[in-house]
Amino acid sequence: MTALRDEIASIIAQHGPITLEHYMSLCLSHPTLGYYMTRDPFGPSGDFITAPDISQMFGELLGLWAIEAWRAAGAPSPVRLVELGPGRGTLMADVLRVAPVSAPFAQAIDVHLVETSPALESVQRRMLANASRPVTWSGDFKHVPHGPSIILANEFFDALPVRHFVRIDGSWRERLVGLSDDGALVFGAAQHAEPNLRVDAPEGAIVEIGAVALRLMTDIARRIVKERGALLVVDYGYLETSLGETLQAVEGHAYADPLAHPGEADITAHVDFAALARAAKAQGAKVLGPVTQGHFLDQLGIARRAETLSRQANPEQCSDIAAALERLAGSGDAKAHMGEVFKAMAITHPDMPALPGFL
Repeated sequence: MTALRDEIASIIAQHGPITLEHYMSLCLSHPTLGYYMTRDPFGPSGDFITAPDISQMFGELLGLWAIEAWRAAGAPSPVRLVELGPGRGTLMADVLRVAPVSAPFAQAIDVHLVETSPALESVQRRMLANASRPVTWSGDFKHVPHGPSIILANEFFDALPVRHFVRIDGSWRERLVGLSDDGALVFGAAQHAEPNLRVDAPEGAIVEIGAVALRLMTDIARRIVKERGALLVVDYGYLETSLGETLQAVEGHAYADPLAHPGEADITAHVDFAALARAAKAQGAKVLGPVTQGHFLDQLGIARRAETLSRQANPEQCSDIAAALERLAGSGDAKAHMGEVFKAMAITHPDMPALPGFL
């Protein structure tokens, strides 16, 4: 039992079952009880480890990619360097460390972090206290000033709430979270059919729609087309829209029941890259990829970077670098390798050329 579980149960008791999207929003972003609002979930002591926590190589390569994207956009000055969901600030710290590779880029960037969690913002402020450029925080992308932008989104879209629709008696009904007779949180379905969903599927099939992600992608793509720039999305997900659900909860580095401990577990869904691409293209943007993270990092030269770091390292550090390279870019067991299950996709102004990682 959690305090958030009691609050959700009270909402349902008073107003009826809530959508999965609403439930996920409460679990992750409730102002005082939400998962991301109350803790730092990243790293070995948290519930999961992201690529920037594994090795500096990841952030450094994304920083070099940002420089190339900026050049391809015409080297605008100033340019917004934006990160969505910046975690502990590790990625941005690595990006800023390599920014001086291009002095004009380093001087042009105006850094913005989009973060909804006060707890994580506090961690990020400590991480970036000595950043080479001033950093501004916003709670919503719409508050980032307009202008040419290079936007990074690593493991961000997977944390946005999704909607589920279940095929029942030949029609689609939205999945809801309600209460059982003994007061437990349970999944159910809306009484009324969804009239605008027309997908032929067998009884019991589920359609997963990331409506929040699609709205955000629409806003970002529209801005990129109007003001120039690029968005890089790196996340775990699938290449083609298909039936089925990918909802999962992680607590203490282990999978958990998403209804068991609201506010105490991270709840995510795999990213539908095809749907995001369609939303971007609908605004006139160019879509590069998606490609596997392994392919993306290989093209950016992660093996060469690992070799360079190893030449300056002791044997134990060399072993760590090799393990990080395998974890980030290798293929095989999805729990031990991110190279295949994670994908990379870029959204750019339609006039921009292809960018490194997608050649």
